[in-house]
Amino acid sequence: MKDAFGAPQSLLLLGGTSAIGLATARRLIARRTRTVWLAGRPSPELAAAAASLRALGAEARVVPFDALDTDAHAERLGQVFAEGDVDLVLLAFGVLGDQTRDESDPAAAVRVAQTNYTGAVSAALVCAGALQAQGHGSLVVLSSVAGERGRRADFIYGSSKAGLDVFAQGLGDALHGTGVHVMVVRPGAVRTAGRPDAPLSTTPEAVAGAIELGLRRRSETVWVPGPLRLVASALRHVPRPLHRRLPV
Repeated sequence: MKDAFGAPQSLLLLGGTSAIGLATARRLIARRTRTVWLAGRPSPELAAAAASLRALGAEARVVPFDALDTDAHAERLGQVFAEGDVDLVLLAFGVLGDQTRDESDPAAAVRVAQTNYTGAVSAALVCAGALQAQGHGSLVVLSSVAGERGRRADFIYGSSKAGLDVFAQGLGDALHGTGVHVMVVRPGAVRTAGRPDAPLSTTPEAVAGAIELGLRRRSETVWVPGPLRLVASALRHVPRPLHRRLPV
């Protein structure tokens, strides 16, 4: 359950090496989150992430998890919930893919879609059922502004996030009144080393702060940065011939 300060005491991070997910975990640990499950494919990076959270005072555990192995989701994630209630599930895994390559490699494009949508749907439903059974908890789903409208530059990735976004909205409606809170987070481009900043780009730490605030407010949708919501709304209504020519 949440503590007296309103912070979740336990976190299951799906995508245990996600920069946004780990920034959120660090922020919540500072707010008294004590148990963190990092779910991901076993790797030195995943082990290092768990060690870094332990250094902050959390009990960090690693859960073998592969988004593409949907047949194993119920068993793997069920083991986490079998050990006690989980206050917050953060679905933060996903792959960008390579738009230019993936257009000519259907198998690669399918892998993006299966990871970002099919795998996410499977994991979200497993966790939603467990949260509903315990009678409380939050499910935070990382979507993307890329899912708002198809763009030439990233329509394979964007379409997978669009599907996930609609799914998460509907799941939130289905769980309304059960004690389970679903929140969709739509960040803009996240700054990474070696890449130029895009307009209205953000950072993992900024997204983590928005997630924490959204949880306190019981928000259903969070945009990061906030003004991105107005930009996306405007772009949604731009005529298609003009939209093709915009540098977005």
